[in-house]
Amino acid sequence: MFVVGRRLFDLTDGWGGRHPFDKPIVVVTHSVPERWIDAHPDAPYTLVTDGLPSAIERARAIAGDLNVSVTPGKLASHCLELGLLDEISIDLVPVLLGSGVRLVDELKAAPILLDGPDLLAEGSRVTHLRYQVRRS
Repeated sequence: MFVVGRRLFDLTDGWGGRHPFDKPIVVVTHSVPERWIDAHPDAPYTLVTDGLPSAIERARAIAGDLNVSVTPGKLASHCLELGLLDEISIDLVPVLLGSGVRLVDELKAAPILLDGPDLLAEGSRVTHLRYQVRRS
């Protein structure tokens, strides 16, 4: 189960109606792209227009006992500021790209402390880490 922002949804054209991981998607948006919906009536996406907390609540209801993931960048930073993230997973790869989308965008509520890391796995040139978001 994934929660994504409208920017990513538009950049990928909604993955053509089916996400590569074949999971349900909740899209946080200010307006529903009616033409896209008409073209992909069976897409397993839920478009939420009444804010991020509502989108997370909907995603949790759809996921049941499974995890809900949010995309990095602004969406992740807003979730952190609202206390909606429990943990952050990082797949650390030794490549310096020089630019791109931040894992977490600017935080108005900084600093936010993390506990860990928990080492989930090590692979060839990748280390999978998990940090718990510390609650005050």
